[in-house]
Amino acid sequence: MDSVKNMKDKLCLVTGATSGIGLVAARELARRGARLILVGRDAARCTAAVRHIEAETGSGQIETLLADLSSQRQIRELARQFTERYNRLDVLVNNAGGLWLERRLTEDGLEMTFAVNHLAYFLLTHLLRETLRAGAPARVVNVASAAHRRSTLDLTDLQGAREYGGWQAYCRSKLANILFTYELARRWQGKGVTANCLHPGWVATGFGSGNGWRGRLLKGVAKLFAIGAEAGAETTVYVASGAELAEVSGKYFDKCRPVSSSPASYDEETARQLWRISEQLTGVTTDFPTS
Repeated sequence: MDSVKNMKDKLCLVTGATSGIGLVAARELARRGARLILVGRDAARCTAAVRHIEAETGSGQIETLLADLSSQRQIRELARQFTERYNRLDVLVNNAGGLWLERRLTEDGLEMTFAVNHLAYFLLTHLLRETLRAGAPARVVNVASAAHRRSTLDLTDLQGAREYGGWQAYCRSKLANILFTYELARRWQGKGVTANCLHPGWVATGFGSGNGWRGRLLKGVAKLFAIGAEAGAETTVYVASGAELAEVSGKYFDKCRPVSSSPASYDEETARQLWRISEQLTGVTTDFPTS
C-alpha cells in the first residue's frame, strides 16, 4: 500500500477501531496523515488503541468516542458528541460488527446481528450526514463480506423471529450492508459524498467471540485458514483513501479492486424496501440537507 501522506488533515471516524481490521485500518490511515476518531465500547481498549497507533505512526491527532453500537441511544449520543466537537467529516468507516450464534435482543428489542451489523451503519451514517456534506468530497466506507453471496433477504423476517441461525443472520446482515451502500450511493449522487463497500477477506481476529464453545471453535478454525488483520485491512484503507476513488460511488471492492457482488445485492426494489424498514426501526430522518 502507498504510504504517501495523501490523507493529511482528513478527519476519519472508524467504528470498531480497538482491535482487528478496524485497529489496523485506523493505524494505516494515521500513517497517511489522517486525523482519527476511534469508536469503541471500552475506554481502556480505546486508550490502548490510541497508544498503539501513536507508537507506530507518531501521530498526535487521535481521539476517541465511546459507544455500544447495539444501542440506538448510544449511537445518537455518539453522533451528538461528534457534531458538537467537529464541523465536518471526511471519511466514515462503518466497520464494527459481530456474529451471534444464538438469537439475542438489544436494549431496543431488536435482533442483535441485524441491529449492530446493519442498522448501526444506517443510523450513524444519517446522523452524521451534515458533517459528511460539510467535508465534501467525503466518503462512506461500509465493511461488508463475501458471506453476503450465501444469502437473500426475507423482508418479512429480517430479524429472524420465525427462524434464526447465527451464520445465516450474519450473511443476511452483510447483504443488507451492500444493498444499503448501493441505495445510499443512488440517493446521495451529486451531493459530494460517495458510498462504497468491501469484502476484507476472512480475517483471523476475535470475531465471533462470546459464543461459547462454538465461538472458540470458529476462532480456532480462523487461526488455521484465515488471513491476518494486516492483510484484511488493506481494502478498507484503499477504499477510504485511494485518490483515484474520489468520485467512485456505489461499488463493491475485494482485494482493492471493484468486483461484482451477488445478483441479490443489485435488487433495487429490495434496497428501497430495506431502506424504508430501516427508517422505521431507527426513526431517523434520511433526507439529505438541501442547504
